[in-house]
Amino acid sequence: MLLLLAAIWGASYLFIKVAVEDIEPAPMMATRALVAGLMLAVYLVVTIGGRRALVELGRNWRPALVLGTANAAIPFWLVAWGEKHVDSSVAGIAQSTVPIFTFLLATRFLPHEHVGITRIVGVAVGFIGVAVLAGFDPRGGWWAVAGTLAVVLSSLAYASAGIYGQLRVQTVSGPVLATGSMLAGGLILLPLALVQLPDHAPDAEAIASLLALTIVGTAFAQLVLFRMLRLFGSRRLSLVTYLIPGFAVAYGATFLDEPVTGAALGGLVLILGGVALASGERLLRARVQQEPA
Repeated sequence: MLLLLAAIWGASYLFIKVAVEDIEPAPMMATRALVAGLMLAVYLVVTIGGRRALVELGRNWRPALVLGTANAAIPFWLVAWGEKHVDSSVAGIAQSTVPIFTFLLATRFLPHEHVGITRIVGVAVGFIGVAVLAGFDPRGGWWAVAGTLAVVLSSLAYASAGIYGQLRVQTVSGPVLATGSMLAGGLILLPLALVQLPDHAPDAEAIASLLALTIVGTAFAQLVLFRMLRLFGSRRLSLVTYLIPGFAVAYGATFLDEPVTGAALGGLVLILGGVALASGERLLRARVQQEPA
């Protein structure tokens, strides 16, 4: 499940990069969320029935709205806007900061979490990696810096949604949260999307990329995401971060001829090193506790 999710999400940066060349971020991401939400709604109706699906969605509109904002509308738009100015591989690397933000938020909202010097150093190393990634590649100028930081900011939104989703998925069905959050996220983006509708029909490549992003990278991935969130929690799920950048870099270099720069590799090593320091201590301790004596 971890490898599958990493391969799907790694490809999402490729699909966004192709689609954003012809479709503005807001209409692209509103379409992505709304269509994925409708597909998930059909899945919900088939699995639990139409009446119960409506009842569950109505009963859980508040968590759906929170997740629709933090796990869809805000990060979707930020990543798409960022990819107007940076390569898809850079976006994939920048988003690997999610576990660092997860750790920082967990120290506030999950006070039982241990905070040691190793984890503090890990956070610092991770943010140095962001600085290297954003500041040492002059090809894109200041717009590239802004694009990279936009993707990093989306990581903060995803981390917030991960912790909130972990708490809510214990009492609310994952498919219900996935459906409600995608529909809510799409509706939030809809007004801006209507203002930025394209003045010409997108080409076939952009449409195909948007469809792949919607069907595989969103609807199907959301079902896998909430399944893993229920079974393993946000911290273990965040291990997917180690795998996504590799897929994103490989896809970008193979299909878009994106260069693999020294800044990208340096930032990747520092960010993932920081992630390892910030989250590895806790994960290792949890594994030792679960192993039989």
